[in-house]
Amino acid sequence: MATGGISINPRKEAARIESFVRKIVKDSSAKGVVLGLSGGIDSAVVGAACMRALGKDRVLVLLMPSDHTPEVDVSDALKMADAWGVRALKIPISRITELITSSAKVQGTKIAKANVEARLRMILLYYYANSLGYLVAGTGDRSEEEMGFYTKFGDGGVDFLPIAHLFKTQVRQLGAYLRVPKSVVDKPASPQLWPGHKASDELPAEYDKLDVLLYEVFDLKASASAAARKAKVPPSVVERAMRMHRNSSHKRTLPPSLLG
Repeated sequence: MATGGISINPRKEAARIESFVRKIVKDSSAKGVVLGLSGGIDSAVVGAACMRALGKDRVLVLLMPSDHTPEVDVSDALKMADAWGVRALKIPISRITELITSSAKVQGTKIAKANVEARLRMILLYYYANSLGYLVAGTGDRSEEEMGFYTKFGDGGVDFLPIAHLFKTQVRQLGAYLRVPKSVVDKPASPQLWPGHKASDELPAEYDKLDVLLYEVFDLKASASAAARKAKVPPSVVERAMRMHRNSSHKRTLPPSLLG
């Protein structure tokens, strides 16, 4: 759980996010929202917040498992959708992924194949959003945004981001307040883009340390050495985190052009 400077007031934060969701939907003249519900904490919090903001009849969740998605994630997602009373559709994607990758004239890397899965999910979300007059609600948090830990035009392809201002540890605090099942609140972060895929395989530190590091550097403007001491990590971890942030800057900006 988050501590110190990155603790939040969950009640106030929930109200703020719900107000934001209602405004975005109203200003867009949309009928509702659709989101991918993975069984993880981020999509659980976004789903719960959207349901509270708009009502169960204006929220659609898609479960889009691949062959290597853990069954517990699918089960957790279905249970949450049922508890919220929202409509949930399960659309397995492995057959479509295989059709795309087997049609290509190049041997794709593991990352390239994984990104196909993320982008297929984006396509399905927008298919339903366009068909129903809905918006696509993104589920990325600030920890992922700062590290570029998402697929460009995949899970990064959304209409709005309700929790992108919250670090992962803050999202877990909010999840507990929103009565997300404890098993989901405490579940290790895992994009599951390949068998056994875990966030900790790619990030420079576990979220409890990474969030402190990011908060110190970006919010408090602390030096790298001070941030390392506060987060209790070696300076090399801060260096790696800042490198990931720099190298992923293209994900947080519009594509370069000569437009002006």
